Amino acid sequence: MSGIRPTGLLHLGNYFGAIRNYVKMQEDFECYFMVADLHSLTTHPDTKELKANVHRVLAENIACGLDPDKAAFYCQSHIHETAELYLYLNMMAYKGELEKTATFKDKVRSHPDNVNAGLLTYPVLQTADIIIHRAKYVPVGKDQEQHLEMARNFANRFNHRYGEVFPEPSAFNYNQDLVKVPSLDGTGKMSKSENQMATLYLADDDELIRKKVMKAKTDSGPGANNSPKPDYIENVFLLMRLVSADDVIRKFEADYDNCSIRYGDLKKQLAEDMIQFIAPIRQKVNAILEDEKYLRQVMEQGAEKANRSAAATMQLVRDAIGLNYY
Repeated sequence: MSGIRPTGLLHLGNYFGAIRNYVKMQEDFECYFMVADLHSLTTHPDTKELKANVHRVLAENIACGLDPDKAAFYCQSHIHETAELYLYLNMMAYKGELEKTATFKDKVRSHPDNVNAGLLTYPVLQTADIIIHRAKYVPVGKDQEQHLEMARNFANRFNHRYGEVFPEPSAFNYNQDLVKVPSLDGTGKMSKSENQMATLYLADDDELIRKKVMKAKTDSGPGANNSPKPDYIENVFLLMRLVSADDVIRKFEADYDNCSIRYGDLKKQLAEDMIQFIAPIRQKVNAILEDEKYLRQVMEQGAEKANRSAAATMQLVRDAIGLNYY
């Protein structure tokens, strides 16, 4: 089980860090992938763009290879049982542990005028999202490890208090190091909302991709053969390894090692390879977005699968708690 918030355009980091894993997982597991529209309300209470954003997340994931016939692909708000489970779990979540969450502290700093209860109990709702399907595996990045640890704590706390209902969810990534896609300016990773000119979005047109890549941070070149690469140069090569052919990568690696590298040529090549990778996804996304009937069918089909799973879990939860008076 995993989810993605409909806040901002998906970018290269989302693809290589998450969606590519989803596409592989749907072949091997019973999967539940969710558009986390309720989570987005904690920091984006203005909902004028919400429907369009939800549609875009659906379209972008499908264009990247997620198959609604193989996985349950649904909107969080369509699974009403999640709110019920969230309520029960809140009875076992303590103010002190929630206030220590790193993401809560970050949000308090960045949104000091909007420190709402939903922001505080975000990990509780996230736990409900996961365990409503009694999910065992959660493909998450390093920034979500603390939330997953809390999910394990809440599931175990419920089991200890009321009886065994939930498996303990664990992180999953096919035994590979999770890919962190660096920003083009050499500072951190690509982001949905920050440093937009240093992030390659799946919606970017060809000229914008060229413009962004050509602005990638470089220097005057190595001063001696076989010099180690500075972080920002290694970042450019990492991006190239994601989308370029092996022989192209070998050529520029050799050029760097023998001090004949021309960064302008490197960036031009990277830009064209990025365009070849992103353009077909962008075209598929635009075609899907024009078919609202299809998107409605996807959401209905996903909600039906997810509701079946959630209803079965909540029957077990109510029985375990003792909420069965007749």
